[in-house]
Amino acid sequence: MNKTKIAEILDRHGLGALKRLGQNFLVDQNIIKKMVGLVSSDDTVIEVGPGFGSLTIPTAKKVKKLIAIEKDKKIAQVLEDEFLGQLNNTTLIRGDVLKDCVIPSEKYLVLANTPFYITSPVIKMFLESTNPPSKMILMTQKEVAQRICSKPPEMNILAISVQFYANPKIAFKVSRNSFWPSPKVDCAVLIIERKDSLPKIDIKKFFKIVKAGFSHPRAQLLNNFSKGLKLDKEKVKEIMLSLEIHPKKRAESLSIDEWVKLTSKL
Repeated sequence: MNKTKIAEILDRHGLGALKRLGQNFLVDQNIIKKMVGLVSSDDTVIEVGPGFGSLTIPTAKKVKKLIAIEKDKKIAQVLEDEFLGQLNNTTLIRGDVLKDCVIPSEKYLVLANTPFYITSPVIKMFLESTNPPSKMILMTQKEVAQRICSKPPEMNILAISVQFYANPKIAFKVSRNSFWPSPKVDCAVLIIERKDSLPKIDIKKFFKIVKAGFSHPRAQLLNNFSKGLKLDKEKVKEIMLSLEIHPKKRAESLSIDEWVKLTSKL
């Protein structure tokens, strides 16, 4: 769907692009085709933020089942009135994905062109659910996608929070001109694939240790751990050396495996 078509729909229903919800509608047909090409005919898909159906319609025509979640009631009504009558495999949920999404019991994937400000909460909610998606296909801010895919020595809490559960990669970059209205930043399509298994550790303890490690990002890990976890400094140093992790390292330089080892020992 191009911007002329969206403008016609907005005018017909007396609406405008609602900036309070961060709406930027995807109008680049080449990008839409590339995103739809990432799903298969036997997939069950949860789409977050369908807007006026630029992704919804071609995706629904390809997959087995689609559940679309739209927060804005007016846009949800337009989507239902204009398009959903022709899609008998699609269910529309009018609500906030962070509050109203019901996680399926079956295997599914997530497709989303969400406002940038809810990208991290959406990822967290799905990855930490009792039945996480096999894959997430997300349109997000390019810098956020790059942070999520960071590797040592440029790790961050967001990257660790995703990479503990899944393997992220940038599928392709997307110009801001692919949207209407255009956002102020370029975007990227991020694919997050769930890991087959997770380390057998206390996950709450894992993230408590990570948070302590990043409490002062430029400080040495030895100091952050001893202060943040209230542990004896010499004991922490001994444990770190036994794991071949230098006490003077910074949090950004550790891999997921090293954080897992620390969780087992600290």
